[in-house]
Amino acid sequence: MALTGITFSIFALIVVILAIVIIFFGVVTVPQGMEYTIERFGRYIYTLGPGLHVVRPVIDRVGKKIKMMEQVIDVPSQEVITLDNAVVEVDGVVFYQILDAAKAAYEVDDLPHAIHTLVMTNIRTVMGSLELDHLLSHRDEINTRLLSVIDEATTPWGVKVTRIEIKDISTDEDLEKAMSRQLKAERERRAVVLEAEGARRAAIERAEGEKRAAILTAEGKKQAAFLEAEAREREAQAEARATHVLSKAIEQGNTQAVNYFVAQKYIEALGQVASADNQKVVFMPLEASGVIGSIAGITELFNNSRGPTKPRGVDSENIVADVAALDQDKGKSEGEGDNKT
Repeated sequence: MALTGITFSIFALIVVILAIVIIFFGVVTVPQGMEYTIERFGRYIYTLGPGLHVVRPVIDRVGKKIKMMEQVIDVPSQEVITLDNAVVEVDGVVFYQILDAAKAAYEVDDLPHAIHTLVMTNIRTVMGSLELDHLLSHRDEINTRLLSVIDEATTPWGVKVTRIEIKDISTDEDLEKAMSRQLKAERERRAVVLEAEGARRAAIERAEGEKRAAILTAEGKKQAAFLEAEAREREAQAEARATHVLSKAIEQGNTQAVNYFVAQKYIEALGQVASADNQKVVFMPLEASGVIGSIAGITELFNNSRGPTKPRGVDSENIVADVAALDQDKGKSEGEGDNKT
Protein backbone atom coordinates (compact mmCIF):
# COMPACT_ATOMS: atom_id res chain seq x y z
CA MET A 1 0.00 0.00 0.00
CA ALA A 2 2.82 2.36 0.81
CA LEU A 3 4.54 1.38 -2.44
CA THR A 4 1.45 2.23 -4.41
CA GLY A 5 1.35 5.72 -2.84
CA ILE A 6 5.00 6.38 -3.67
CA THR A 7 4.44 5.24 -7.26
CA PHE A 8 1.43 7.58 -7.64
CA SER A 9 3.41 10.50 -6.27
CA ILE A 10 6.24 9.90 -8.75
CA PHE A 11 3.74 9.65 -11.63
CA ALA A 12 2.06 12.88 -10.60
CA LEU A 13 5.42 14.65 -10.41
CA ILE A 14 6.28 13.42 -13.90
CA VAL A 15 2.95 14.67 -15.20
CA VAL A 16 3.51 18.10 -13.66
CA ILE A 17 7.02 18.35 -15.08
CA LEU A 18 5.75 17.27 -18.47
CA ALA A 19 3.00 19.88 -18.32
CA ILE A 20 5.52 22.56 -17.46
CA VAL A 21 7.74 21.53 -20.38
CA ILE A 22 4.78 21.49 -22.74
CA ILE A 23 3.74 24.97 -21.61
CA PHE A 24 7.31 26.22 -21.92
CA PHE A 25 7.71 24.98 -25.48
CA GLY A 26 4.14 25.62 -26.58
CA VAL A 27 3.86 29.31 -25.66
CA VAL A 28 5.81 31.78 -27.85
CA THR A 29 6.08 35.52 -27.25
CA VAL A 30 7.08 37.62 -30.29
CA PRO A 31 8.35 41.18 -29.51
CA GLN A 32 7.32 44.27 -31.49
CA GLY A 33 9.23 44.74 -34.75
CA MET A 34 9.98 41.03 -35.08
CA GLU A 35 8.41 38.05 -36.83
CA TYR A 36 9.10 34.36 -36.19
CA THR A 37 8.81 31.55 -38.69
CA ILE A 38 7.33 28.28 -37.43
CA GLU A 39 8.72 24.97 -38.72
CA ARG A 40 7.15 21.52 -38.34
CA PHE A 41 9.72 18.78 -38.57
CA GLY A 42 12.04 21.21 -40.38
CA ARG A 43 9.45 22.52 -42.88
CA TYR A 44 8.12 26.11 -42.88
CA ILE A 45 4.47 26.25 -41.87
CA TYR A 46 3.53 29.86 -41.02
CA THR A 47 4.77 33.13 -39.53
CA LEU A 48 4.04 34.56 -36.12
CA GLY A 49 3.58 38.30 -35.69
CA PRO A 50 4.20 40.36 -32.52
CA GLY A 51 2.34 39.11 -29.43
CA LEU A 52 1.66 35.90 -27.42
CA HIS A 53 1.13 32.69 -29.38
CA VAL A 54 0.57 28.99 -28.57
CA VAL A 55 2.16 26.36 -30.81
CA ARG A 56 2.31 22.62 -30.74
CA PRO A 57 5.23 21.65 -28.55
CA VAL A 58 7.79 19.19 -29.81
CA ILE A 59 6.08 19.08 -33.24
CA ASP A 60 6.34 22.79 -34.09
CA ARG A 61 9.28 25.03 -33.29
CA VAL A 62 10.53 28.52 -34.04
CA GLY A 63 12.68 28.51 -37.20
CA LYS A 64 14.00 32.06 -37.98
CA LYS A 65 13.67 35.28 -36.04
CA ILE A 66 13.37 38.08 -38.56
CA LYS A 67 13.74 41.79 -37.74
CA MET A 68 11.05 43.72 -39.64
CA MET A 69 12.32 47.22 -38.83
CA GLU A 70 14.29 49.30 -41.35
CA GLN A 71 17.98 48.46 -41.22
CA VAL A 72 21.19 50.08 -42.40
CA ILE A 73 24.22 48.56 -44.13
CA ASP A 74 27.40 50.58 -44.39
CA VAL A 75 29.16 50.13 -47.73
CA PRO A 76 32.95 50.48 -47.28
CA SER A 77 35.14 52.52 -49.61
CA GLN A 78 36.17 50.90 -52.89
CA GLU A 79 37.99 51.99 -56.03
CA VAL A 80 36.00 52.64 -59.20
CA ILE A 81 37.37 53.35 -62.68
CA THR A 82 35.19 55.83 -64.56
CA LEU A 83 34.46 55.92 -68.27
CA ASP A 84 37.32 58.37 -68.88
CA ASN A 85 39.77 56.13 -66.93
CA ALA A 86 39.85 58.21 -63.75
CA VAL A 87 40.27 56.27 -60.50
CA VAL A 88 38.04 57.37 -57.62
CA GLU A 89 37.20 55.95 -54.21
CA VAL A 90 33.51 55.65 -53.36
CA ASP A 91 31.62 54.65 -50.21
CA GLY A 92 27.95 54.72 -49.33
CA VAL A 93 25.10 53.53 -47.17
CA VAL A 94 22.01 51.37 -47.84
CA PHE A 95 18.64 51.44 -46.08
CA TYR A 96 16.35 48.42 -46.44
CA GLN A 97 13.33 46.82 -44.80
CA ILE A 98 12.09 43.24 -44.82
CA LEU A 99 8.49 42.93 -45.99
CA ASP A 100 8.15 39.15 -46.18
CA ALA A 101 9.77 37.23 -43.32
CA ALA A 102 9.45 33.84 -44.99
CA LYS A 103 11.21 34.94 -48.19
CA ALA A 104 13.94 36.75 -46.27
CA ALA A 105 14.51 33.61 -44.18
CA TYR A 106 14.40 30.90 -46.85
CA GLU A 107 15.06 32.57 -50.25
CA VAL A 108 18.58 33.82 -49.50
CA ASP A 109 21.30 32.89 -47.04
CA ASP A 110 22.79 35.72 -44.99
CA LEU A 111 20.59 38.52 -46.28
CA PRO A 112 22.75 41.50 -45.06
CA HIS A 113 25.87 40.07 -46.74
CA ALA A 114 23.95 39.46 -49.96
CA ILE A 115 22.67 43.04 -50.06
CA HIS A 116 26.14 44.39 -49.23
CA THR A 117 27.76 42.46 -52.07
CA LEU A 118 25.03 43.41 -54.51
CA VAL A 119 25.39 47.12 -53.72
CA MET A 120 29.17 47.14 -54.12
CA THR A 121 28.95 45.37 -57.47
CA ASN A 122 26.31 47.74 -58.85
CA ILE A 123 28.22 50.80 -57.65
CA ARG A 124 31.16 49.76 -59.82
CA THR A 125 28.84 49.02 -62.74
CA VAL A 126 26.82 52.24 -62.64
CA MET A 127 29.64 54.64 -61.81
CA GLY A 128 32.03 52.96 -64.23
CA SER A 129 29.70 53.87 -67.11
CA LEU A 130 29.95 57.61 -66.36
CA GLU A 131 32.65 60.20 -66.89
CA LEU A 132 34.29 61.87 -63.92
CA ASP A 133 32.62 65.28 -64.43
CA HIS A 134 29.20 63.67 -64.69
CA LEU A 135 30.00 61.52 -61.69
CA LEU A 136 30.79 64.49 -59.49
CA SER A 137 27.90 66.69 -60.59
CA HIS A 138 25.03 64.17 -60.83
CA ARG A 139 25.14 62.29 -57.54
CA ASP A 140 21.34 62.24 -57.22
CA GLU A 141 21.04 60.57 -60.60
CA ILE A 142 23.54 57.89 -59.52
CA ASN A 143 21.60 57.25 -56.29
CA THR A 144 18.36 56.87 -58.25
CA ARG A 145 19.88 54.40 -60.72
CA LEU A 146 21.42 52.32 -57.94
CA LEU A 147 18.16 52.25 -56.01
CA SER A 148 16.21 51.09 -59.06
CA VAL A 149 18.63 48.28 -59.90
CA ILE A 150 19.14 46.95 -56.36
CA ASP A 151 15.49 47.18 -55.36
CA GLU A 152 14.52 45.14 -58.38
CA ALA A 153 17.20 42.54 -57.57
CA THR A 154 16.16 42.16 -53.90
CA THR A 155 12.39 41.93 -54.51
CA PRO A 156 12.44 38.06 -54.65
CA TRP A 157 14.02 38.12 -51.18
CA GLY A 158 11.05 39.91 -49.66
CA VAL A 159 13.13 43.06 -49.14
CA LYS A 160 12.37 46.69 -49.98
CA VAL A 161 15.45 48.88 -50.49
CA THR A 162 14.28 52.34 -49.46
CA ARG A 163 17.39 54.48 -50.02
CA ILE A 164 20.94 54.30 -51.32
CA GLU A 165 23.22 57.24 -50.67
CA ILE A 166 26.75 57.80 -52.00
CA LYS A 167 28.53 59.38 -49.06
CA ASP A 168 31.89 60.35 -50.52
CA ILE A 169 33.69 60.41 -53.88
CA SER A 170 37.41 61.09 -53.48
CA THR A 171 40.21 61.35 -56.05
CA ASP A 172 44.00 61.38 -55.85
CA GLU A 173 46.04 64.57 -55.54
CA ASP A 174 47.20 64.76 -59.17
CA LEU A 175 43.66 64.41 -60.43
CA GLU A 176 42.46 67.13 -58.09
CA LYS A 177 45.13 69.52 -59.39
CA ALA A 178 44.17 68.75 -62.98
CA MET A 179 40.53 69.36 -62.16
CA SER A 180 41.42 72.69 -60.53
CA ARG A 181 43.27 73.81 -63.65
CA GLN A 182 40.39 72.71 -65.83
CA LEU A 183 37.90 74.56 -63.64
CA LYS A 184 40.00 77.72 -63.78
CA ALA A 185 40.23 77.54 -67.57
CA GLU A 186 36.49 77.01 -67.83
CA ARG A 187 35.78 80.03 -65.63
CA GLU A 188 38.11 82.20 -67.71
CA ARG A 189 36.39 81.02 -70.87
CA ARG A 190 32.99 81.85 -69.43
CA ALA A 191 34.23 85.28 -68.38
CA VAL A 192 35.43 86.02 -71.92
CA VAL A 193 32.14 84.78 -73.37
CA LEU A 194 30.11 86.90 -70.96
CA GLU A 195 32.25 89.96 -71.70
CA ALA A 196 31.80 89.48 -75.44
CA GLU A 197 28.07 88.98 -74.96
CA GLY A 198 27.88 92.15 -72.90
CA ALA A 199 29.75 94.14 -75.56
CA ARG A 200 27.45 92.76 -78.24
CA ARG A 201 24.34 93.67 -76.27
CA ALA A 202 25.73 97.15 -75.59
CA ALA A 203 26.41 97.69 -79.30
CA ILE A 204 22.89 96.53 -80.17
CA GLU A 205 21.34 98.82 -77.57
CA ARG A 206 23.48 101.74 -78.74
CA ALA A 207 22.45 101.15 -82.35
CA GLU A 208 18.80 100.90 -81.32
CA GLY A 209 19.13 104.19 -79.43
CA GLU A 210 20.72 105.94 -82.39
CA LYS A 211 18.04 104.57 -84.68
CA ARG A 212 15.31 105.79 -82.36
CA ALA A 213 16.95 109.21 -82.07
CA ALA A 214 17.21 109.50 -85.86
CA ILE A 215 13.54 108.58 -86.21
CA LEU A 216 12.49 111.14 -83.63
CA THR A 217 14.68 113.82 -85.26
CA ALA A 218 13.14 113.09 -88.65
CA GLU A 219 9.65 113.20 -87.14
CA GLY A 220 10.49 116.57 -85.54
CA LYS A 221 11.80 117.99 -88.79
CA LYS A 222 8.75 116.72 -90.61
CA GLN A 223 6.41 118.35 -88.08
CA ALA A 224 8.41 121.59 -88.15
CA ALA A 225 8.31 121.67 -91.96
CA PHE A 226 4.58 121.06 -91.88
CA LEU A 227 4.00 123.90 -89.42
CA GLU A 228 6.30 126.21 -91.36
CA ALA A 229 4.43 125.48 -94.58
CA GLU A 230 1.15 126.12 -92.81
CA ALA A 231 2.47 129.47 -91.52
CA ARG A 232 3.63 130.46 -95.00
CA GLU A 233 0.24 129.50 -96.38
CA ARG A 234 -1.53 131.71 -93.85
CA GLU A 235 0.91 134.53 -94.58
CA ALA A 236 0.22 134.21 -98.28
CA GLN A 237 -3.53 134.22 -97.63
CA ALA A 238 -3.21 137.42 -95.56
CA GLU A 239 -1.04 139.01 -98.25
CA ALA A 240 -3.56 138.08 -100.90
CA ARG A 241 -6.40 139.59 -98.90
CA ALA A 242 -4.42 142.82 -98.36
CA THR A 243 -3.60 143.03 -102.04
CA HIS A 244 -7.25 142.44 -102.95
CA VAL A 245 -8.46 145.21 -100.63
CA LEU A 246 -5.77 147.55 -101.93
CA SER A 247 -6.70 146.78 -105.52
CA LYS A 248 -10.33 147.65 -104.83
CA ALA A 249 -9.24 150.93 -103.25
CA ILE A 250 -7.12 151.81 -106.28
CA GLU A 251 -10.01 151.01 -108.63
CA GLN A 252 -12.16 153.52 -106.75
CA GLY A 253 -9.46 156.19 -106.93
CA ASN A 254 -8.56 156.27 -103.23
CA THR A 255 -4.89 157.13 -102.70
CA GLN A 256 -4.74 157.12 -98.90
CA ALA A 257 -4.70 153.31 -98.73
CA VAL A 258 -1.94 153.26 -101.36
CA ASN A 259 0.06 155.78 -99.37
CA TYR A 260 -0.38 153.71 -96.20
CA PHE A 261 0.71 150.51 -97.94
CA VAL A 262 3.76 152.15 -99.55
CA ALA A 263 4.76 153.86 -96.31
CA GLN A 264 4.51 150.58 -94.38
CA LYS A 265 6.71 148.71 -96.86
CA TYR A 266 9.09 151.66 -96.85
CA ILE A 267 9.51 151.54 -93.07
CA GLU A 268 9.89 147.74 -93.06
CA ALA A 269 12.65 147.98 -95.66
CA LEU A 270 14.46 150.62 -93.60
CA GLY A 271 14.24 148.39 -90.50
CA GLN A 272 15.71 145.38 -92.34
CA VAL A 273 18.57 147.43 -93.74
CA ALA A 274 19.38 148.91 -90.34
CA SER A 275 19.24 145.55 -88.50
CA ALA A 276 21.51 143.63 -90.91
CA ASP A 277 24.75 142.29 -89.28
CA ASN A 278 26.98 143.19 -92.23
CA GLN A 279 25.82 146.79 -92.39
CA LYS A 280 27.72 149.28 -90.22
CA VAL A 281 27.05 152.52 -92.19
CA VAL A 282 23.87 153.05 -94.19
CA PHE A 283 23.62 155.78 -96.88
CA MET A 284 20.03 156.89 -97.34
CA PRO A 285 19.50 159.27 -100.27
CA LEU A 286 16.05 160.08 -99.04
CA GLU A 287 14.28 163.31 -98.16
CA ALA A 288 13.53 163.59 -94.46
CA SER A 289 10.41 165.61 -95.18
CA GLY A 290 9.08 162.81 -97.36
CA VAL A 291 9.59 160.19 -94.63
CA ILE A 292 8.03 162.45 -91.99
CA GLY A 293 5.12 163.14 -94.29
CA SER A 294 4.55 159.42 -94.85
CA ILE A 295 4.55 158.81 -91.09
CA ALA A 296 2.17 161.68 -90.55
CA GLY A 297 -0.10 160.26 -93.22
CA ILE A 298 -0.12 156.88 -91.46
CA THR A 299 -0.96 158.61 -88.15
CA GLU A 300 -3.83 160.46 -89.77
CA LEU A 301 -5.18 157.26 -91.24
CA PHE A 302 -5.19 155.55 -87.82
CA ASN A 303 -6.86 158.55 -86.20
CA ASN A 304 -9.57 158.52 -88.85
CA SER A 305 -10.09 154.76 -88.38
CA ARG A 306 -10.83 155.36 -84.65
CA GLY A 307 -13.60 157.89 -85.32
CA PRO A 308 -17.39 157.37 -84.91
CA THR A 309 -18.83 154.17 -86.32
CA LYS A 310 -20.19 154.63 -89.81
CA PRO A 311 -21.90 152.30 -92.22
CA ARG A 312 -19.17 150.35 -93.99
CA GLY A 313 -18.83 151.14 -97.64
CA VAL A 314 -16.06 151.37 -100.09
CA ASP A 315 -14.54 154.63 -98.69
CA SER A 316 -10.99 155.51 -97.85
CA GLU A 317 -11.23 155.14 -94.09
CA ASN A 318 -12.72 151.62 -94.30
CA ILE A 319 -10.11 150.53 -96.81
CA VAL A 320 -7.27 151.82 -94.61
CA ALA A 321 -8.76 150.00 -91.59
CA ASP A 322 -9.04 146.76 -93.59
CA VAL A 323 -5.44 147.04 -94.72
CA ALA A 324 -4.30 147.63 -91.12
CA ALA A 325 -6.34 144.65 -89.88
CA LEU A 326 -4.88 142.43 -92.60
CA ASP A 327 -1.39 143.49 -91.62
CA GLN A 328 -2.13 142.63 -88.01
CA ASP A 329 -3.47 139.20 -89.07
CA LYS A 330 -0.34 138.67 -91.09
CA GLY A 331 1.83 139.53 -88.06
CA LYS A 332 -0.15 137.11 -85.87
CA SER A 333 0.25 134.34 -88.47
CA GLU A 334 3.98 134.84 -88.50
CA GLY A 335 4.09 134.76 -84.71
CA GLU A 336 2.06 131.53 -84.55
CA GLY A 337 4.35 129.88 -87.11
CA ASP A 338 7.43 130.81 -85.04
CA ASN A 339 5.89 129.46 -81.84
CA LYS A 340 4.88 126.15 -83.42
CA THR A 341 8.34 125.72 -84.94
